[in-house]
Amino acid sequence: MAASRTDVGVHAEGQVVAFWAKPELSPIALVKALNYYLPRDIAVKAAHKASNDFNVRRDALSREYRYYILNNDTRSPFSQRFALFVPQPLCTEAMNEACLLIQGEHDFVSFATSLDDARSTMRNIHEAKVDKKGDFVVFRVVANSFLPHQVRNTIGLLMRLGLGKISIGDFRDIMEARNLGSASPTAPALGLWLTKVNYSKPLGKASRDAKGRR
Repeated sequence: MAASRTDVGVHAEGQVVAFWAKPELSPIALVKALNYYLPRDIAVKAAHKASNDFNVRRDALSREYRYYILNNDTRSPFSQRFALFVPQPLCTEAMNEACLLIQGEHDFVSFATSLDDARSTMRNIHEAKVDKKGDFVVFRVVANSFLPHQVRNTIGLLMRLGLGKISIGDFRDIMEARNLGSASPTAPALGLWLTKVNYSKPLGKASRDAKGRR
């Protein structure tokens, strides 16, 4: 089981996965074995033993995502698999004004394309910010959890705002309309990165505490 679901084409440098393994395998041996057999575009950074009641998804306090946009006149062959190329200049000030609107607990149904098994469309966004880093515009968002395609639809709408195609009032109206899928377009998956999953304790410390209770 994975801590956060990602769409096809989304990158993950901070994904957390839980599974059962033979107890005689040490975490170091497990990492080496997995990396030997996994395809070259997937690598395991570390492994920890967890208590039997640990739930990788429900115990997560928040998830962090970043979306990378190459905002330059010319494309780059080095970033074309990992960032969206947008040659028109983006107004990050307007995009950050909208980021203030989405922070806190809101109904984000307008930013979802489907609901799947979601019991509630209320989500709590702890942080949302757009930064200019060299030729890149980077959107960072942290929330307790996300609806399907919520981050990609949010950045899609933020880009429309940054390009001057909608106003901040239009952004607010779409958000408050609570109409499924009204935030669009859905940004391509290639620019999205799951960067971190946060727990009450670092996973290494949590595993040592669990071992001490046995």
